[in-house]
Amino acid sequence: MNRKLLALYGLKWNPFAPDVPADALHIPPRIDSFCRRVVQLSAGGGFALVTGAPGTGKSAALRILAERLAAQGEIKVGVISRPQAGIADFYREIGDLFEVELHPHNRWGGAKVLRQRWQAHIDRSLTRPVLIIDEAQEMQSAVLAELRLLASTRLDSQILLTIVLAGDARLADRLRSDDFLPLDSRIRVRLPIERADPEALRDCLRHALRQAGAPTLITPEVIAALADHAQGNIRSMMIMADNLLAAAAEQDAKQIDDGLFFALYAPAANPKTGAGKQR
Repeated sequence: MNRKLLALYGLKWNPFAPDVPADALHIPPRIDSFCRRVVQLSAGGGFALVTGAPGTGKSAALRILAERLAAQGEIKVGVISRPQAGIADFYREIGDLFEVELHPHNRWGGAKVLRQRWQAHIDRSLTRPVLIIDEAQEMQSAVLAELRLLASTRLDSQILLTIVLAGDARLADRLRSDDFLPLDSRIRVRLPIERADPEALRDCLRHALRQAGAPTLITPEVIAALADHAQGNIRSMMIMADNLLAAAAEQDAKQIDDGLFFALYAPAANPKTGAGKQR
């Protein structure tokens, strides 16, 4: 969003964009509880899981978690950017995250060096490094299995990593399969994210506006309408709100009101009956 548009509405940032500051994100009680539990988990290591339909807030929950972990000071956090990669690229990326030069053709040697690096971190800080993997349903089966084996040592009696997996229903289905029961059984903290009810969506939108510095930018009636039309999907609501903001700026409107909402989102008139809202 350009500076002129921000100044027009007194915004510190676009409250509907995906890149709002992590510390400005709305934190429902369940996500707050999940983050607290994962911070505690990092003392002993293990797996955590976030699941939910696209657009329901998984990535936002991970951003909040990463911010909380970073605030602890001693916890080293790595975020996998290419979950769909094969084993060789997985080793390259995880080596880069934890500042270890790895040779993917020597997986035994790579695993040994990584474990030594993680053990040194544990001895120094008494916390486990944390690896966050969003869109984990895209991970290859061989990489998921490798990750489980890499994360522990001494016949599974010592956990070297805290690993947070996030994905949609496909990830949950995979973990319930016979091939991944050993991994599923190791998940200690779970956060299933359901579609939000309209009240929760209204709270989220009001919070976004307050944090961005324009609490009255959208009228209460339009906030309610956006929450109803989003059908439980936070991403859909924010996209609709962003479109309204762009339309308001084009018209030099001082506020996003129901007139603007109906102009953009009212159903088209029925060609046979002429029914529908028109302007």
